[in-house]
Amino acid sequence: MMKAKQTAFFCKECGYESAKWMGQCPGCRQWNTFVEEPTAGSFATTKSGGAKKQGLEASKPLRLEEISTDEEDRSSTGLHELDRVLGGGLVTGSLILVGGDPGIGKSTLLLQVCRNLAVSGKKVLYVSGEESARQVKMRADRLGGFSGELLLLSETNLEKIDNTITKEMPQVVVIDSIQTMYREDISSAPGSVGQVRECTNMLMQIAKGRNITIFLVGHVTKEGVVAGPRVLEHMVDTVLYFEGDRSAMYRILRAVKNRFGATNEMGVFEMVQSGLKEVANPSAYLLEGRSLDSSGTVTACLMEGTRPIMLEVQALVCRTSFGLPRRTSAGIDGNRVNLLIAVLEKRMGMALSSCDAYVNVTGGIKISEPALDLAVVMAIAGSFRDRVIDAHTVIFGEVGLAGEIRGVSMVQQRINEAARLGFTCCILPKISAKDIKIPEGMKCIPVATVKEAAGLIERMNGRE
Repeated sequence: MMKAKQTAFFCKECGYESAKWMGQCPGCRQWNTFVEEPTAGSFATTKSGGAKKQGLEASKPLRLEEISTDEEDRSSTGLHELDRVLGGGLVTGSLILVGGDPGIGKSTLLLQVCRNLAVSGKKVLYVSGEESARQVKMRADRLGGFSGELLLLSETNLEKIDNTITKEMPQVVVIDSIQTMYREDISSAPGSVGQVRECTNMLMQIAKGRNITIFLVGHVTKEGVVAGPRVLEHMVDTVLYFEGDRSAMYRILRAVKNRFGATNEMGVFEMVQSGLKEVANPSAYLLEGRSLDSSGTVTACLMEGTRPIMLEVQALVCRTSFGLPRRTSAGIDGNRVNLLIAVLEKRMGMALSSCDAYVNVTGGIKISEPALDLAVVMAIAGSFRDRVIDAHTVIFGEVGLAGEIRGVSMVQQRINEAARLGFTCCILPKISAKDIKIPEGMKCIPVATVKEAAGLIERMNGRE
């Protein structure tokens, strides 16, 4: 008589396991996220003490004072923008997940990293589960010459990949992609919750146990998050997201999780015929082609980690043709724009309730820093009153509901970046104007309220 196949239910968001299906997950409180997966193979092995059967010894605890606190062993990827996002380079034994839309350039970026590491003398293994070795070679020829020990393997069976890693002992491994990998002892299809979770767990053990740096390429859903169980992001050391429009030239790399560095750094790349090219000065390309004499355009300075970024904020305010005005925003949260419009109506008396308002952050970049508030307010007020703000003026500051301008961090770095790019005037929060060094040729105007900031627009245009 055949043995019945055992199954269990797993939440595809957080990985919570249950013996029966439930409408709401007790772990992440999401609805209709449970999927049925077989429990044979690695699941049963894990629960029945598979470690003991393999003869593995239990880990020995260490005293806290015995643990070394030396600097992590880092190595450069050859791409300064990627090193910045990683926190200074690759950490030996780390597991890095790279997510992004299809065709955004994830495989191209990692193949360039493999080339740089191989040239520097490291042994690299590139495992492709979606393309043949010949297809990878064609992309490599387009990117330029390759040399050094760069090995290609077209395989999706993780046990065979493990055997290859054991035989070759590379220092860096790229898995492209984790959704195509499978283990034979799990009967579910590749890309399922069980397969992705167990394959990632196996790769994590390989990375930590053998001090091998492993890159995982992950597909994303229509919501923009990595496909598969949410526990996948918890298991890895670093999660990188590759953003940008496939029809545009520029790509932005962000870290949403990093155990070895900051998570607010950003790397900028340009997609060219020969691959991805680093953009060392993002402010220059974000301000390229901006209008110098149009109302509703403002230059702002934001901080992405330790790097100041200059960008243009555009606003267009016009009378609505319908009873309900439209509010459209790109690059900034729409709810934040509605809040700032309400502040202008209440504190400044602007009749924006009868106007359509469109706000755009140029360059395709998405901003969440509150320091953009004052620039958005000034752009909307300038467009509503049809007043031009001097193109050599930079603006930043957070706006409160009472119409006050609140302080922001790293003011000195913002002012220095503006002066370096040729700006001559800076409008900033009054509370942040203390103890700053004003560069030569730069004029700083501190403001305390939205009303005071809007009055500057009139004075710039000689209306007061």
